[in-house]
Order: sequence, then C-alpha cells, then structure tokens
Amino acid sequence: MASQPAVLVINSGSSSLKYAVVEPRSGKMVADGIVERIGDGPVGDHGAALQEAFKQLAESGQPLESLGLVAVGHRVVHGGPDLYEPTLVDDALIAKVEELAPLAPLHNPPALLGIRVAREALPDLPHVAVFDTAFFHDLPAAAATYAIERDVAAQWQIRRYGFHGTSHQYVSEQAAEYLGEPLDSLNQIVLHLGNGASASAIAAGKPVDTSMGLTPMEGLVMGTRSGDIDPGIITYLSRTAHMSVDDIENMLNKNSGVRGLGGEIDFRVLHKRIESGDAAAQLAYDVYIHRLRKYIGAYMAVLGSTDVITFTAGVGENDAAVRRDALAGLTGLGIEVDQRRNESSDRSARRISADGSRTVVLVVPTDEELAIARACVDVIED
Repeated sequence: MASQPAVLVINSGSSSLKYAVVEPRSGKMVADGIVERIGDGPVGDHGAALQEAFKQLAESGQPLESLGLVAVGHRVVHGGPDLYEPTLVDDALIAKVEELAPLAPLHNPPALLGIRVAREALPDLPHVAVFDTAFFHDLPAAAATYAIERDVAAQWQIRRYGFHGTSHQYVSEQAAEYLGEPLDSLNQIVLHLGNGASASAIAAGKPVDTSMGLTPMEGLVMGTRSGDIDPGIITYLSRTAHMSVDDIENMLNKNSGVRGLGGEIDFRVLHKRIESGDAAAQLAYDVYIHRLRKYIGAYMAVLGSTDVITFTAGVGENDAAVRRDALAGLTGLGIEVDQRRNESSDRSARRISADGSRTVVLVVPTDEELAIARACVDVIED
C-alpha cells in the first residue's frame, strides 16, 4: 500500500505501455511494469493496455484505489518550440502536441494515445505532460541553430531540440548532490547511454549543448539508430539506390547503429561475440566507442573545464567496459578511471575515477519516473 501521495507515470509507445507508481516525496517506487505487444493478440489497443496495467497492479496486491494517486504524469518526447514546462493536460494541449507529430512521428502519436485513454480511465485526476525536450529549450543559439537557410529553418521550426532532458537534468542534479557541491558551481558532461543514447554539456546547471537534435536520431551511435551521418548519404541512397524517404528513415531509426553494424543491441551479447572473435561485433563496438570519445572531447572543449563526467542509463550504469574504453588514455586531460571502482558490482551512485583524477567520473542511476512524478506535483501544487 502507498503510505504517501503517489503519481502514476505513463510512458506510451507504439506497441507498449510502461507504467510506474511513484511517491514523489520519498522517491519510493511503489510499483512498475510494462504491457507489450499492443494490437497483437489480447491487448487490442492502448485502452486495453491501460486496463491490463490496472489489472497487473491489482494482482500484485496494489489495486488502483489503494494507491493514493494525486496525478497522472505522461512522458511526451517532443514539445517543439513552445511546450517546455510540465503542463496540465487539456484539449488545447492535446491539439498542440498533435500538431508536433511531424517532428516526432514515432513518439508523439503513441504518447497522445496514452494520454487520451488515461484521461478516459481516470477522469477525476489531473493529468500532466512532461516534455523530453524541455531541459534543452534555452540552449545557446550557437548550439541550437543549424547552418541551413534561415527562412526555411524558421518556417519549419528546425533547430536542435535535444532529448532525454528529464534524465540529463535529474542526473546532473544528483551528481552535484553526491559531490556535496552547488549545482551552479559545476561544469558537467552527462552521458545517457541506453538503447537511445545522448550526451550533454551542462554549465552551472544549464545545458549548453546536447547531441540529439531536431529528432532523436542525431549524435551518438545507438542501439538501432545511426547517430551522426553525412546528410549526403540520404540523397545518395535516394538517387542511386532508389530508396524512398520512408525506407531510409526506417533504416536509420531501426536497422542502424550497433544492430546495423554488429547484428545485436544487447551489449552483454555483443561482448560475448567479441570474445569469440566476431569481427562485425568488434567493429560495432569500436565505432560506438569512437563516437562517444569524440563527443566527450568536444564537450570538454565547449565547457573549457570539466568538473564531472557522469554515466547513466542501461549501458552507462551497467557496462564497465564501455566506461573504461570511453575514457581510456585521457590522463593528459585530467581523467583517470580507477579499475577496481569501475568494475564494482555496486549499483548505487558512485565514484569510479581515481583519487588523483582532476575530473571526477561518476555513475549515477537515472530515475525519469521519479523526475516526472515530482514535476507533476510541482504543477498541481502551484
């Protein structure tokens, strides 16, 4: 049973619905789960998926009415140029998010489905949208602006929006708290490395650059996304290979990155393949690390001096080899990883740099659900 007010956090995808019940004050995760294969089998649509989530909660001894829910929080990936504060959901907000679908065709439509079915199922609770792009809304113009024809960019709202903002903000705040330092005294690099991956440079608590751009495809090599590529590749494939725009987009989103190079997105499997002598797996890993090191170096230059580098998310928190190789040989830049600390099985926030390292290196578990829950409470109590 929830002993404090709780928030139901919903992250709705095209074929899955993740949910969590979080106590914002204590930070306690009361329950969490996922309903998958929506539209395939007994879970016919997102409405059925939400009812299945409620059923799972009841079967675990936590029926909805016992949870003390005060709000429902929705992760929305793209807020465009105007939606950057956690916002109470109403019909006008839904219309605005719907207008942004072309900027995030894989993410915003499923989020809207989740919002609609949740409002129908829980009409008496306030619903709050929390935007993945919000943290990066005020990027410096030099970082946010693409060097394309100015009028075209303005007409079609083309700029660097950045993503994983909830995670980058939460982790940078947790890093400062761990170090016992004021947030505004630190220059930080945060590396959110999961199936989706992004980097950010944060000065005095404010982001000054981030690797994802107009869409979540730009930047680091990811599980299935290419990250940075020469844009000429797209026109070349269109003209020469006669691939459609949809085919190219599908390839870059779903069949590129580590999977495209090595045939696998699970780094545990990838490491085993490398150990067995699989050259494709080795190349996939090498490309991944090379791109990651480039961004770390670039952001050190952007910041001028770097106090702390933090790894987070699935790969960042759990893969000691990735952390080791991303920072190997950087003692001249003031970065030295302690092997024993890096390979520790500890899963809490921890330091993995050597005592003499000028730049502190941390591993900090992200908690986007808690961050969203707290943002919801801030909105409804305002």
